[in-house]
Amino acid sequence: MKTITLLTISNIFMTFAWYGHLKFKETPLWKVIFLSWLIAFAEYCFQVPANRIGHKVFSAAQLKVIQEVITLVVFAIFSIYYLKEGIRWNYIVAFILIASATFFMFHKW
Repeated sequence: MKTITLLTISNIFMTFAWYGHLKFKETPLWKVIFLSWLIAFAEYCFQVPANRIGHKVFSAAQLKVIQEVITLVVFAIFSIYYLKEGIRWNYIVAFILIASATFFMFHKW
């Protein structure tokens, strides 16, 4: 659970680093790059320990799939509440298809 929590916090920071500046289009690009870099540094402070701890239990591929699913959930929430963009039916289908990868990654074959 520690890995999931750290990856979730990490993804919140990274989503703001990558997309938070979209609400501030009038701000000079160099400023948003610098601020995004600072936010990304905070993201790495959670992501690196998450993967280090998680790799004791999960494979690297499993960690990547977990991270991608968390990213999609965090981004959907961010997109709706921060960017005020709607989620359309085809976005949901695409998210479900990507999230279904977890079944194949973690199923014992």
